[in-house]
Amino acid sequence: MSTGGFYEGGYSGYSGGGSAGGNAGYNNYNNGGGGGNYSQQQQHQHYPQQQQNYSHQQQVQYPQQQQQQQQPDPTLNFWNPSTAMAMSTAAAAFSNSSDSRVMFGVAESMGKQFLETSWAKAVPGLERSMLALRPYFAVDNGYVKSKMGRVLFPFVYKDWARQEKDPAGPDSPQTFALPIHDINAPDLYIPTMSLLTYVLLCALCYGTAGKFSPEILPDVTSKCLVTQILEVIAIRIGFYMMESPVAIMDLLSYTGYKYLGLSVNMLSGVVLGHFGGYGHRAYYFTYLWTATAISYFILKVMANIIPRITSAAGPKRQFMVLGFAGSQFATCWFVSQTKFLN
Repeated sequence: MSTGGFYEGGYSGYSGGGSAGGNAGYNNYNNGGGGGNYSQQQQHQHYPQQQQNYSHQQQVQYPQQQQQQQQPDPTLNFWNPSTAMAMSTAAAAFSNSSDSRVMFGVAESMGKQFLETSWAKAVPGLERSMLALRPYFAVDNGYVKSKMGRVLFPFVYKDWARQEKDPAGPDSPQTFALPIHDINAPDLYIPTMSLLTYVLLCALCYGTAGKFSPEILPDVTSKCLVTQILEVIAIRIGFYMMESPVAIMDLLSYTGYKYLGLSVNMLSGVVLGHFGGYGHRAYYFTYLWTATAISYFILKVMANIIPRITSAAGPKRQFMVLGFAGSQFATCWFVSQTKFLN
């Protein structure tokens, strides 16, 4: 038997192999107890109701979909072209303006909008962390310049008291002014930038000596952060023994100002070591000044934030203030990187 005959015979058997069966099936479909006619009548009876229900649902859903389309997604405001154009226009306008307080107000409003309507709420704990850190980064150029001068030359300043925003009440805690309004307020902008600068200067020092490796950056950073965290824990224990309240973020800010002095030390050591071969001498000379300055700065700060009257069972207030100030010499010495200075 040929292949073509097989397929032809199969085809004839599928379509016509017993045409009576096919006709009978067709008759059963049309006349099977009147079922076919009943189904057709049922379709004609229910179709108008289904059509009316469908049209009613479509009319109800269409305004809702239209309203949803008209309502903008708050998470997409950041990528809105009009928002981007407004931001670029504001940046171009403020680039020629010397009023940094206006720029700070715009940045603050944009940050507030980001916290309220954008992705900050999507990550658990991110919104709370940003709200807690935002006051410590409320700075401008004038504050940064004045604060750096106060940290490096604290001997010429006499006013160290913080400005109160709202006095403490029976049911409300005491609040202070932001750094942009109070030069004595602690911030985290200068410590953060100073730490990054110090790490990069240490990498430059290793690089000029031909000893640079990528592990230097995390090694120096981790050493500084671990030392600062242990220092903050020790100071916090001292405050606890004196039964005096203090914010952990304030302690991180105050103990982080030492990185500004360390950056000055490393910069002088690298520059004078490259041009004159006096890297170690320049570093230790500036170290004596910066360590003394930061110790005096901590002395004045702690003397103002620690209450005059502390717990009688705890350590003496004067000894704790002197201990906190003197610890800056040890920590600045411990995190110094002078191995490859010329």
